[in-house]
Amino acid sequence: MARTGRSGDVTAKRRPTHRGLVAAYLFVFALIAGSAGVVFGYLLDGEATQATDSAVAASPVSPASAAAVPPEPAPIQALPLPVRPAPSLGFRKLPPEESAGMIEITTDGLRLPRISPSGWMPWIANARRFDPSVGAPARLGLLMINVGLNEPAMRKAIEELPPEVSLAFLPGTPDLPRWLQQARAFGHETYLMLPMDDPAVGERGLRPIEAAADAAENLKRLRAILARGEGYVGLVVAAPGRPALAEAVLRPLVKEIADRGLALIEISPMPGPASIQRLTEELGVGYARSTDVLDYKLAGEGVVGNLDRLAAWVAEAAPDRAPRHAFGVAQPDEEAITALRGWYKGQEARKDVSMVPIIGHFECRDACMNRMRTQPAQLRP
Repeated sequence: MARTGRSGDVTAKRRPTHRGLVAAYLFVFALIAGSAGVVFGYLLDGEATQATDSAVAASPVSPASAAAVPPEPAPIQALPLPVRPAPSLGFRKLPPEESAGMIEITTDGLRLPRISPSGWMPWIANARRFDPSVGAPARLGLLMINVGLNEPAMRKAIEELPPEVSLAFLPGTPDLPRWLQQARAFGHETYLMLPMDDPAVGERGLRPIEAAADAAENLKRLRAILARGEGYVGLVVAAPGRPALAEAVLRPLVKEIADRGLALIEISPMPGPASIQRLTEELGVGYARSTDVLDYKLAGEGVVGNLDRLAAWVAEAAPDRAPRHAFGVAQPDEEAITALRGWYKGQEARKDVSMVPIIGHFECRDACMNRMRTQPAQLRP
């Protein structure tokens, strides 16, 4: 009995163990089933949600519900981007050593233009490339002078006028090197004004060329003007006074301009060759002249009316006459800049006249051509 009782005790102790295993298995199965139910329920819920959304989208919206829908946000207005310069097409890309060779650094620290050791002249190297065989043989141009008096107008001229318009800057313009680079980046050929007997120029730290000053002093003033910037084609003499009438005053100045490989533009309403023109022919300087100042208010038509007349004169053709070329001169007035921009846009389809930069209006006489032949690459358009 005692053994049987022990066996019964042992048996009684082992049975709960089997039940515990069964319970454990059931618990595991329950966990698995519960997890499956959760996943399955989630999927069903997702399908139900999609079905509900589809039903809502398909069901008509009542006016009250539509009124309750918040309006779409207004589109965000982007800030205006700064004006990007046009590609600098038309300018030569010389090797850096060649460009550096066209700069002379004097003992007193001035950086002056000069003819490079290989013969490149700044007036050709810095000009827009111009191919006379392209377009109509009759040529029309525009030179805007005295750029720099007013910064907003200067910026407007640089950014809004077509690249065929050449710009002549006052040498006393603040931060002139930057503005010259900006003008070139927008495709404009650049020049410096040569002040003569102009007391206003002295307000910006530069002294004008004066008949009363001796030759050495005028040369010193000229070099101070030339050192104000780099990359320009030449100098512009506007409305010349007494110095332009005195060859003794002009000769050393024009010779300095010739020796440094620069060009010279004269704006003068006087008929016939002037002292400057005769000296440029003798000393071999590239030269251009204009008597067409477009700012005069003739017949109330202003700048555009004068430019229309000049274009009509240039376009006149005759079998016994060479094609004409001329360029007008304008001041950097904001209203005039806007008018000129519109005028140029209206001439894009024109076939009887070519719009060209001022380099397309230069004369290069015998002495000038002889100097140019030292660098044959300059003769290519």
